[in-house]
Amino acid sequence: MVYSVSPSIFSCKENTVEIIISFLVFLTITTLVYSRVGFININNSYRLWFQDGYWVNYNIVEAVAWLAKAAVILPGLVWQKEIWQLHLITLFTSALLIWVSERKLLPTMVAFNTLWIGLSTVVIVRNIL
Repeated sequence: MVYSVSPSIFSCKENTVEIIISFLVFLTITTLVYSRVGFININNSYRLWFQDGYWVNYNIVEAVAWLAKAAVILPGLVWQKEIWQLHLITLFTSALLIWVSERKLLPTMVAFNTLWIGLSTVVIVRNIL
């Protein structure tokens, strides 16, 4: 007699293990980095979000661009689903972020957002054609 494991039960158990391991690794790495930088410094950095004058043009665009990229990445990582329409937003916000970033024109930021412009363009064209 051959016993088989239901794929849905196995994958659910497997997903739970992946989530627990991922969370523990995330927590460990974040704790190590935060302790090296200093928890007070990290806390002060996060508190900037709530200070008057922080939400100026550049920081608003940066926050929207970050949220748009997270909205593209997370469904793919968690559910293996691509919401290609979100690339319309990342295309716009990446281009806008380079344009409004005269104060923080860092080469890594320019290169990363240039990469996102290319990535978003490929995904949009692939889904429209």
